[in-house]
Amino acid sequence: MVNEAPKILVDSREPAEISDWLEAAGAEIEITNLPIGDYQLSSRLIVERKTRQDFESSIIDGRLFSQAELLASAIPRTVIIVEGQAEQQRVSRNALLGAYASLISDFGFSLFFTSSLSSTAELIFALACHEQLSKNHPRPILPKRKARTLAEQQLAVVESLPGVGPKLARQLLLYFDNIENIVTAPEAELVQAGKIGQKKAKRLRQLFSLRFKEE
Repeated sequence: MVNEAPKILVDSREPAEISDWLEAAGAEIEITNLPIGDYQLSSRLIVERKTRQDFESSIIDGRLFSQAELLASAIPRTVIIVEGQAEQQRVSRNALLGAYASLISDFGFSLFFTSSLSSTAELIFALACHEQLSKNHPRPILPKRKARTLAEQQLAVVESLPGVGPKLARQLLLYFDNIENIVTAPEAELVQAGKIGQKKAKRLRQLFSLRFKEE
């Protein structure tokens, strides 16, 4: 039986305005902590939404392609929505075009650009209706991440540290060999190993060594 209203799983960190728009349009919304993506529209389709600023930041720090690998390994189809007006561009046009090309040709993603939260919501609703009502694909269930290797888990732990992106995480692990050595390393060696500033190294040392005080 074809469902009359599409069901959409929405990550809890997404703006309430989009969920409100989707509900007003007739969608059934479930707010949850999605392990990947921002909106799951069917058993095979997920949407990753990025503001233009976040999209550019994710190119600069390398997050974009790490996220793309996770999405590609977990679910058959991914739509990337880049939202907002172009303002001060922090990356070159060639870098942007290269990122667009990689998402489309290397990962097989669809790429859309919207101008506002409401236009993003409108596109998400149309995709959900097409998936569930027109094509009758199963309603969404939480996707399972592909099991990570030990190396991927180690990288994920180091990447979670403040000010540490994928590139720096890899540099630190290659230099120190394991996470324990990173945590116990003196400030000067953190600076040398990761080619990071004194301020960031000091912040990491404080994170590793200061006593926990519940706020």
